[in-house]
Amino acid sequence: MFTVHHTANDSRARTGTLTTPHGEVRTPAFVPVGTRATVKAVLPEQMRELGAQALLANAYHLYLQPGSDVVDEAGGLGRFMNWPGPTFTDSGGFQVMSLGAGFKKTLAMDATGVTSDEVIAPGKERLAHVDDDGVTFKSHLDGSRHRFTPEISMRIQHELGADVIFAFDELTTLMNTRGYQEEALARTQAWAVRCVEEHRRLTEERVGKPYQALFGVVQGAQYEDLRRQAARDLVPLGFDGFGIGGAMEKENLGTIIGWVTEELPDDRPRHLLGIGEPDDLFTAVEAGCDTFDCVGPSRVARSSRMYGSDGQFNLKVAANKRNFDPIDAECDCYTCAHYSRAYLHHLFKTDEFIGNTLGTIHNERFIVRLVDRIREAVADGTYADLKAETLARYYPRRGQ
Repeated sequence: MFTVHHTANDSRARTGTLTTPHGEVRTPAFVPVGTRATVKAVLPEQMRELGAQALLANAYHLYLQPGSDVVDEAGGLGRFMNWPGPTFTDSGGFQVMSLGAGFKKTLAMDATGVTSDEVIAPGKERLAHVDDDGVTFKSHLDGSRHRFTPEISMRIQHELGADVIFAFDELTTLMNTRGYQEEALARTQAWAVRCVEEHRRLTEERVGKPYQALFGVVQGAQYEDLRRQAARDLVPLGFDGFGIGGAMEKENLGTIIGWVTEELPDDRPRHLLGIGEPDDLFTAVEAGCDTFDCVGPSRVARSSRMYGSDGQFNLKVAANKRNFDPIDAECDCYTCAHYSRAYLHHLFKTDEFIGNTLGTIHNERFIVRLVDRIREAVADGTYADLKAETLARYYPRRGQ
């Protein structure tokens, strides 16, 4: 169930509450990513302490290891990872497509001057092949062959037991031709119908299990007509909420999200997949998104890059060797309360594992707290001031 509390007068920004069997999520909210049922280097208890309201795990990775049946037998994702709050799982579509094309972390999103329907990383073998029924792919772990269809994705996500699950969709890139985008969108719509039917069947079959909210995923790349049509086609299927996915160039993010949210019902939550930079979060909130997930905060932390009120910086640089201040004097996280930049500089220079832990705690808290402040500002009418102050400090060169 989703309840809207406040709506801004000058944008589509809003606050609300998403109610799940494992608790409420006050929106807008940032959902940290624990891909393999863990936010790398950090305990679930620490994620709770730093203010995370929900966590997102990945169906593709958990299907391969340890197996969704194992998670089901353990009592579901939350119990398996000792996380008491709400959980999300994505459908596995992104990983199947991106890993299949040889891109480990992200698909190319800058298509300037490039058009191709055979998107593959240089020197890589294509590991995934799409047809109208589903996707056949090789495991990136051992090369074994597997098959995902809408029905299989639904079964995996039901076994994982997350509170919010996503329909299986075909991810495209900005490099793909308009013709292929249309074909992929037709497949995604057909798969959405099949996901709804299988979700209903599994819900009735798995009596006694908590209800899982199913979100449809809006694709369509950079094309306004495709995005709007995709959203309109999904609405009658009765989804509990909607995800907005696919390739979007940064400068067009707000415009594309706006096309989609204008077509979606106001009484359903909207989740933006894979976004977590401060400026993108403000843009997405203004365009009407409610929740967001991204691996960014933990991933950059493990490379010693930290978020701060005055922008992102690298702890490994020599200037931090004798800097005994916290990462960010304005941050209220455990790391900033107890450790200095000098100590963290030492940990990262010597490859001590605890550096990843302390850095991730800070970065996740920074983004979670930022979205919490955005939510409060939308509610009390101070959003414009918060945005102006935050972005001017975080991106000072933009004001020069």
